[in-house]
Amino acid sequence: MNPIDRYQELTKTINRHMERYYDQDAPTITDHEYDALMQELKAIEKEHPEFVTPDSPTQKVGGSAKREAGVLVRHNVPMLSLSDVFSKEEVTAFVEDMREQLDDPEFVVEYKIDGLSLVLRYEDGVLKLAETRGDGINFGEDVTANAKVIKDVKKKLKQPFPYLEVRGEVYMTNEDFEKVNERQEIAGKRMFANPRNCAAGTLRQLDTAVTKERGLSMFVFNIQQVRGGTFETHTQGYEYLKKQGVRVIEDYRVCRTADEVWEAICAIGENRGNLPYDIDGAVVKLNRIADREMLGATSKVPKWAVAYKYPPEEKEAKILDIEVSVGRTGRITPTAVFEPVRLCGTSVSRATLHNQDFIDQLDVGIGDYVKVYKSGEIIPKIREVVKERRDSGVRRFQLPDTCPVCGTKTVREKDTADMKCPSPSCPAQIERRIINFVSRDAMDIKGFGTVYIEELVRRGFIQNIADIFVLNEHREELIEQGIIGKEKNTDKLLDAIEGAKQRDAYQLLTGFGIPNVGKAAAKAVMKQFGTIPKVAAAEPEQLVEVPDIGEVSAGCIRGFFADADNQKMLQRLIDAGVNMERIVQDGESERFAGMTFVITGTLPGMDRKQAAELVEKNGGKVSGSVSKKTTYLLAGDNAGSKLAKADTLGVPVISEEAFLKMLKE
Repeated sequence: MNPIDRYQELTKTINRHMERYYDQDAPTITDHEYDALMQELKAIEKEHPEFVTPDSPTQKVGGSAKREAGVLVRHNVPMLSLSDVFSKEEVTAFVEDMREQLDDPEFVVEYKIDGLSLVLRYEDGVLKLAETRGDGINFGEDVTANAKVIKDVKKKLKQPFPYLEVRGEVYMTNEDFEKVNERQEIAGKRMFANPRNCAAGTLRQLDTAVTKERGLSMFVFNIQQVRGGTFETHTQGYEYLKKQGVRVIEDYRVCRTADEVWEAICAIGENRGNLPYDIDGAVVKLNRIADREMLGATSKVPKWAVAYKYPPEEKEAKILDIEVSVGRTGRITPTAVFEPVRLCGTSVSRATLHNQDFIDQLDVGIGDYVKVYKSGEIIPKIREVVKERRDSGVRRFQLPDTCPVCGTKTVREKDTADMKCPSPSCPAQIERRIINFVSRDAMDIKGFGTVYIEELVRRGFIQNIADIFVLNEHREELIEQGIIGKEKNTDKLLDAIEGAKQRDAYQLLTGFGIPNVGKAAAKAVMKQFGTIPKVAAAEPEQLVEVPDIGEVSAGCIRGFFADADNQKMLQRLIDAGVNMERIVQDGESERFAGMTFVITGTLPGMDRKQAAELVEKNGGKVSGSVSKKTTYLLAGDNAGSKLAKADTLGVPVISEEAFLKMLKE
């Protein structure tokens, strides 16, 4: 392929991957693979500078500035990216270049956290704005409401400046990431690929309660701008921030020579497997602010810092066995067990094989040697089989056609490669069903934590949902065994369970965890049928008459209530006094029946969640994006891109005042 054709192909490919990474939070290749493409592009541009255009990936800083909420803000200081280096020689060259230009420069070497960049603006010590990177140069996205519920974000500083702007990285610990994916799986929602994607998606979504629940974290790694004071060095700024209670990058080192810098990079590399969060490299930056100001920046990167990218670690291991487990939603997952190998500082001996299709495509069997690596430096994965080491003793593997826990015949989920145990009474699924049932989006039983559920299931107190509502019959035994705690804690939980009996029936239907039936679908079904027993008796053709309930969802509902065990459970819930009827809210109407609203900007008298509840209470639907099917765009201040799209499509735009007037008419 000639250079110009390859250049155009690379440009198109990299732009597509940049969009998936920055805008969609859903990358399809590894960082190492992306870096290799970018290095090839840079090499072609170096040889053929005439190819370079303003829209080349090498000229871009981040993604595009767009947000579901539609609120954009202009950067005070550009949020630039860093030049990447990949070898000791390149690191040494950077250090020596700085030493030639500057008088005895100091360097700070620190972790490069794998997350989402965020700037915080403080005025007189009070947090006024939080913005994402956006396009990196001109505009970012206003995420102030979400930032305020991140535990590491300080809303007020003890020793304020008239103006202070700091930049940091929002991330998710591996422990919090696993908890989020567990909740996603329980709710039947798409699981996140890695902590970085999860953190980015969480920061950009609209419900601050979701942001708070997911437990985002943040490290600050730079002071962008300060008025009313000065800092001579980067580390002096860190010391100030630490006194304010602001979390800054951990374990940073101050160095003077290339050898010291390389030693610090190697130390970070050796320790990365022990960290509770992901890093995607090490940053080397000048310490003195005056040195930084003298060197300045290009249109894309500062000249005073580089990011070292560690090579992906990969080792060969022999598959000793393939184990099969049953998830709490019934999904059958094969896991490869191999000889322990050390990767990124930790010993690993297991990696998921996902499903039978993946096993067949990989062409892996028990006894094969495989190449193992860590995705995102944390999740063990198998890249490929080392075919040249295969011998005649390798055994092919086939997933069992019955559940290994309860013996029920497995089924393949439609349009997926996943096999599932369809039995709702399978012991492996009980815990997760209970966790879903008591969650905030379902029956919302406060204080009913995962630890209690696991222990109650393990000791036989809970075998299905109905058992929750007869736990009061075991009060003395629960107190004696200390499962929930002493008398006070036990009674507190039992009282919460008793109160949950009066929840709206749509919450009960949501809590059943029926595939393809989430909170919105449950509300629509209950609005149509009124009571759970009527839903249980409905035929599929009746169910599909409900708005947004298709044949698949109708089949799932019918299948759930046709199950004999579920019928017994339902009767026990009725006997226990659990409410089976839809609760009609005061002021409920059908004023907005058949209408779809999109809500954007800052409304003067209510938040967007309150507005959405009013729409749904009056028979309408709320969507997150403007389309030809949108009936009205309810717009407040800083409406942004959604307002422009509504104008383009001819969608009527209304104010809060007009919206409230429509409610009264």
